[in-house]
Amino acid sequence: MRQRLWISLLVVLTLSGCAAIGFSKYDDLFGKAQPQARLSSNEQGLGAHYLTSVKPVLDTRCVVCHGCYDAPCQLKLTSPEGIDRGLSKERVYDGTRLLAQQPSRLLYDAHTTQQWREKGFTPVLNERVQTEQANLMGSVFYNSLLLKMGNPMQQQGVLGSEYDFSLDRKQSCANMDEFSMLAKRQPHAGMPYGLPAVSPNEFNTLATWLRTGAKVAHIAPASDFEQQQVTQWEAFLNQSPLKYQLSARYIYEHWYLANIYFPSENTKKSVNFFKLVRSRTPPGKEIELIATRRPYDEPNTSRVYYRLMHERSTILAKTHMPLALNGKKMQRLYEQFIAADYQVDTLPSYQPKVASNPFKAFAKIPVKSKYQFMLDEAELIIKGYIKGPVCRGQVALNVINDHFWVAFVDPDKNSSPAVSELLLTHDNELALPASDQSNVLPISSWTKYAAHQHDYLKAKTALADKLLAQTNKVTLDLLWQGDGDNRNAALTVFRHFDSATVVKGFIGQQPKTMWILDYALFERIHYLLVAGFDVYGNIGHQLNTRLYMDFLRLEGEQNFINLLPKHARKTVKQHWYRRSHISLSEFINRNTLWGAQTGIEYVTASPKDELMTKLQQFLAPILSDKYDYRAVPELFKELNNLSSKTVNLLPQVSFILQQNADGTGHSAYTLIHHNAHYNISSLLNETGQRAYDEDTAILVPGFIGDYPEAVWYLPNQAHAVQFVSRLQQVSNEAQYRALKADFAIRRTHPQFWQYSDILHRVAKEYRGIEYGIFDYNRLENR
Repeated sequence: MRQRLWISLLVVLTLSGCAAIGFSKYDDLFGKAQPQARLSSNEQGLGAHYLTSVKPVLDTRCVVCHGCYDAPCQLKLTSPEGIDRGLSKERVYDGTRLLAQQPSRLLYDAHTTQQWREKGFTPVLNERVQTEQANLMGSVFYNSLLLKMGNPMQQQGVLGSEYDFSLDRKQSCANMDEFSMLAKRQPHAGMPYGLPAVSPNEFNTLATWLRTGAKVAHIAPASDFEQQQVTQWEAFLNQSPLKYQLSARYIYEHWYLANIYFPSENTKKSVNFFKLVRSRTPPGKEIELIATRRPYDEPNTSRVYYRLMHERSTILAKTHMPLALNGKKMQRLYEQFIAADYQVDTLPSYQPKVASNPFKAFAKIPVKSKYQFMLDEAELIIKGYIKGPVCRGQVALNVINDHFWVAFVDPDKNSSPAVSELLLTHDNELALPASDQSNVLPISSWTKYAAHQHDYLKAKTALADKLLAQTNKVTLDLLWQGDGDNRNAALTVFRHFDSATVVKGFIGQQPKTMWILDYALFERIHYLLVAGFDVYGNIGHQLNTRLYMDFLRLEGEQNFINLLPKHARKTVKQHWYRRSHISLSEFINRNTLWGAQTGIEYVTASPKDELMTKLQQFLAPILSDKYDYRAVPELFKELNNLSSKTVNLLPQVSFILQQNADGTGHSAYTLIHHNAHYNISSLLNETGQRAYDEDTAILVPGFIGDYPEAVWYLPNQAHAVQFVSRLQQVSNEAQYRALKADFAIRRTHPQFWQYSDILHRVAKEYRGIEYGIFDYNRLENR
């Protein structure tokens, strides 16, 4: 075995010498580049070999950094299409661009490799003459691996300043003619970047694949059972009556990001996922995708069909939103949208002013039907905001606090004819920034939207006062209790600076703030941050989205505050918005909905904390205990009481693996750092609003978060005891680094990839259907 490894390394070094020759003469050496036919059968030959041997290496060693919108150089290695598309020097996430960028979504915005080349993407595979020598020498992929093998990283310790791990770091995205200069200037830039090289065996697997033409294959088709389910669901969604067409459009605009699957009794078979897409072709024919920026944009076809497309890309934790469909769910949709008493004579326009405003586009569907539909999968809908296109970037997420709970108004109390009339009458005030499309000037937008929100809240308050005229009191009975068994009725959101997570249940210690969502607020959040948000939009579109979300957050918080005694409401809100800008302070004071008296009896001097306790008790039957921080072993409970000085030094998300006493498995925990703020009303000066002395941390069982920033490994109980004791004493960077040296799996750990495999194996056990590959782009270098 050792001899084979030495031979492999010798081959690497020999090829390294060859690869240094003639980087600027590839056309002369191997001819002009042109796209190659790489897709092969998944049942035999090189295509089958790709699936069984090559893809597992790509998934576990490459996809952890190259998986999504924010992958360096837009290189997505999750699918054959992404591998063949290659690299782009353009960034998807750019909060400063003056004009909207052309989208570059796989499967949608180009259909052939040549079309991607015309859009500026350059290959990572050899596209010249297909010989073994050319396939290696002419491959950016191969030479990137080779550069790392020839310039191995240090083992252990912190990497030097030549490594830049910031998310907005400068990217080279070199093609083959530029690669020799990159290698000379940045010999440390080999792949995997800032992580140990792949093993010699893995290198040989990839090199052999590249040498033989880098053939790829799609995963096997869905099972017969799954295909039967697809047929049934497509038939249901594509019936001709206008009522069905309008309902299907509404369902699609809320589910298009979900990874749909069909649970079966045969749990041994792997599950396939599907995307609900718009197609020009009806069921039974090959899907012809309708490519638009937003899910409600003009489709330019006489009839839209809603189809289920097999998701053949590697499943990533950061974008994975599973949704189970079965006969019971279909019956529920029929009752909500088809059996409901309303008529549809014409379908709504796709004009932006209508399509971007769900209160106009879907005015004919009863409020109760729409709201119940959203509540049934409330976690999924909010995950769209958390894991959808807006999930990357501090500016996008600094509109929310680091830890808060979410509950909902009961649909029976939020869908009266009076509420429906309110939404119809004020649908213009409920218009969202996306109605202005993706190229927008943000000048005066705040004032315009503030005026609209003020008018709507004034009318909403008047209606609430009228509906509560008899008792003039609000109680917990206004809240949805999940119909007795739906755990979506209580959610927790964690913000991790520039990413976030949502889970079922009221998780952790009582948070600073809480949202209570009614239908109109829930719907606007979805159409603002998911359906209407264009990740390729210009700075004006992105800023307007951020500014508008301020109003929606304030409204959700106010719904919670209205349950407090009147004398406590202003005090609580002032604490939440300490040091806020004068314009926001005036808006808050002007729009504080003092409304009716609370009907809740309070007996303590801390009514906000008392209210949260009452909410926990009120929703206790449906609260998920999956991430109950009180369920961690006694030893680890001390980590829920760390001093702010220690917490300040922690990254946002830390995963802890402890090997079980019998050595057969691991227990997993997540240590989450909550950044405290005086307020979150500042768009560009978040640091200036940080209340560092108020930072807290929480330790929960399992995995919360998809971007681990630190990974700690505790092989036995003695290590666990020592780790907890030393972490409690950490008060400066030197102590934190010393702790990492003894207990962490750093980027430079010589067995990093073996521990990465353990981490993913344990995560699969804990997460089940929610499992996806983690993203290492935020892994700290400390």
